[in-house]
Amino acid sequence: MQRLGLIGGTGLDHFGTAARSHAISSIYGQPSASVAECQIGKLQVFFLPRHGKQHEIPPHAVNYRANIDVFRQMEVDGIVAVNAVGGITDPYQAGSLCLPDQLIDYTWGRAHTFSMVAGDDLLHVEFAGPFDGPVRIGLLKAAAIADIDVVDGGCVGISQGPRLETAAEIRRFKRDGCDLVGMTSMPEAALAREAGLDYASVCITANRAAGLEQEAVTMAAIEATLASSMLRVRSLLEQFFEVISNVH
Repeated sequence: MQRLGLIGGTGLDHFGTAARSHAISSIYGQPSASVAECQIGKLQVFFLPRHGKQHEIPPHAVNYRANIDVFRQMEVDGIVAVNAVGGITDPYQAGSLCLPDQLIDYTWGRAHTFSMVAGDDLLHVEFAGPFDGPVRIGLLKAAAIADIDVVDGGCVGISQGPRLETAAEIRRFKRDGCDLVGMTSMPEAALAREAGLDYASVCITANRAAGLEQEAVTMAAIEATLASSMLRVRSLLEQFFEVISNVH
């Protein structure tokens, strides 16, 4: 791998020192922001903040098709996505890091494919393992080298947002087999698969999901957890990029 995409989620609106900025248009509309290019050894990393530079775009309004199309145009070899999530089952406590291996999509009304209308190329992509591939394997290797604790595996349920979930919804997600709940992995992961791009997610458990703690979930608590956990995410990413850079 010589070119990698990095999608920043809540808490990661900036990354590294950009050598260049790319304002790339897409036939699917405007991406969330211009793409910042960073050089790490022989590796080119292209960073895009999913929610915009000022974190102004809510999950349901992100132009996921334009974002993935921009990375496809830039011919990246894979994408690392960072996602803030809520923890449902026991291993996923507030502050934990996870590399999920499965998802269930509960979103609606989003442009979820590049095959939206008659005349588009009709794509029936294989999606049994939505996060499987060399990027996820490399992230696990980097975590081991850097001695960063990550939970290997887990199923994330993707809710519509931007509101947080009800306690009843979380009970349903748990019955369905979800370990985590987020708002942005879909249709992002599926579009990456349609575009032929390897895709893996680094999830930060920002809080225990609704109804699992006596205290109500607050944005202040979520932001505090993300701020402290993001240091480990950055360390993981830096180690991963170093591993990839040394390979090539």
